Amino acid sequence: MPLIEQLLDKNPETLKIVFKNLPLTNIHAMAEPAALAALAAYNQGKFWQMHDAIFAMQAQITMEKLNEAAEAIGLDMQKFNIDRTSEEVKSRLAKDMADAKAAQVNGTPTLFINGRRVTDRNFAALQQMINEEAAKSK
Repeated sequence: MPLIEQLLDKNPETLKIVFKNLPLTNIHAMAEPAALAALAAYNQGKFWQMHDAIFAMQAQITMEKLNEAAEAIGLDMQKFNIDRTSEEVKSRLAKDMADAKAAQVNGTPTLFINGRRVTDRNFAALQQMINEEAAKSK
């Protein structure tokens, strides 16, 4: 089970995941179209399914494969195609990128827990940070 899922299972009442897109277009030409596709899928309640499909295809991302993934997860393709080119979705992506820049994020994935940058990505270290932040709110 992936680390984030393990943490969610252990902390269902205290942990909330917020995902921000930061397409690194200088590294991957399809990063932005993939991010837009994920945000368009979000509009249909299927962000994580599209996210997982995109990460499964990694270096082989093409528009055709993005469309195939959208169909495979059951998206309304007409809405998907309209949404991924819409100003609303482009604005949401621009906001994510601005948030990343403001947080001095220049690589992915980057994790934060209550605004604290994670430097040690193992279960015990992350759980300790979660416990510390949860204790502050009590």
